Amino acid sequence: MSTEDSKRSGRSKEVSTKRVHHTMHEYLGMTKPSAKWVPRELTFDQKQQCADDSEQCLKMIKRNIPEFLQTLLHY
Repeated sequence: MSTEDSKRSGRSKEVSTKRVHHTMHEYLGMTKPSAKWVPRELTFDQKQQCADDSEQCLKMIKRNIPEFLQTLLHY
């Protein structure tokens, strides 16, 4: 008795990296300008969320600059 599945004909379970990139670009509207995939266009709400997050981060850093620098140096 075996715990492994027997081989079957048909499509392979593996998908090439090239096919994944094509699908993400053509069907999901994503681009890869750097090391990660991002939407081609951000909605107004997404842009607002980015601005809000950046503003909160900046406020947090300004409240305690020495702690921020200490944390930054450890990572």
